[in-house]
Amino acid sequence: MNFQQIFGASPETEASAPGRVNLLGEHTDYNDGFVLPTAIPQRTTVQLGVSKDGQHHFYSVELDERVSISEGHHTPSGFASYIFGCVRLLEREGYTVPSINLHVTSSVPIGSGLSSSAALEVATLRGLRSLLNIDIDDVRIAQLAQQAEIQYSGVQCGIMDQMASSLADTEHLLFLDTRSLARQVIPFPSGAEVVVIDSGVPRTLAGSGYNQRRAECEEAAHLLRVKALRDITNPQAAEDLPESIRRRARHVITEDNRVLEALQGVSAERFGELMNASHASLRDDYEVSVPALDTLVGMLQETPGVFGARLTGAGFGGACVALVAAGKGEAISRDVMERYMRSGYPGRILVPEVS
Repeated sequence: MNFQQIFGASPETEASAPGRVNLLGEHTDYNDGFVLPTAIPQRTTVQLGVSKDGQHHFYSVELDERVSISEGHHTPSGFASYIFGCVRLLEREGYTVPSINLHVTSSVPIGSGLSSSAALEVATLRGLRSLLNIDIDDVRIAQLAQQAEIQYSGVQCGIMDQMASSLADTEHLLFLDTRSLARQVIPFPSGAEVVVIDSGVPRTLAGSGYNQRRAECEEAAHLLRVKALRDITNPQAAEDLPESIRRRARHVITEDNRVLEALQGVSAERFGELMNASHASLRDDYEVSVPALDTLVGMLQETPGVFGARLTGAGFGGACVALVAAGKGEAISRDVMERYMRSGYPGRILVPEVS
């Protein structure tokens, strides 16, 4: 149902934001580290108008769910928590936000590790920026979006997802130093394109081991007497830590090094090797993979024309990303998907968009 059908009026403004896929730099952002995401074609779009009854009303087309919130109402759950968090944080910034009607539709898959929540947060804040004619830039939007997720949805996320949704495009990689927010737009490796396949195994961050991994990294940094693991460049420095903490730290340290190597400009073949090493590290040291992801990544890695592949996002399910020979993305993704489904798994091709 469209905005008019739900709210009985026309929207006053509209905004959108893309999901993202991360090629290198997984679980490094909350360690003040380095990441290399890019935007994906799928987007979340919000339409907004001022509500006449003093209540906020949010409607999700994909969920067919409407949530109404009155003044003093506790934080809602589900998709509405992200929108509500954005409203509250703008109010804390000193802006007056009227009661709003907000209609959301999205092609960003939920639970696939492609930042559907960040796309919703950034789209909402862009829509509110337009509706209220307020002066906040895209970096500040990303920072507010991150805080909305942390404070109102209970996920202790880093800032990569929101920065990528707010600043990245589909034609380049966005290198981001998550401590300083220094960033650089760089080209994809020559002769390569990206494939993204959903494993069919959904995951929820707050209910997974995500917050536990973050706590383990903070403990490692404390034991190593640094502010964050990004301050350690040699993985040997972590060898004397307790076993599970040591492996968590080793992943973050080596993953940061992989991003920094890729930033220097490497061939598609070398970039793929870095992605393969990243998956092995996520599987063995960080322990965030699952059998479906390992199966899908293995099929991609053994396919001619694939330079490298890895899980993307927090893990515990979700999607895989591969760097493949330019012009071969659709054929490779169709071939791998057919074999993956024959193995008994559900799944779907997300990038490239295929009919």
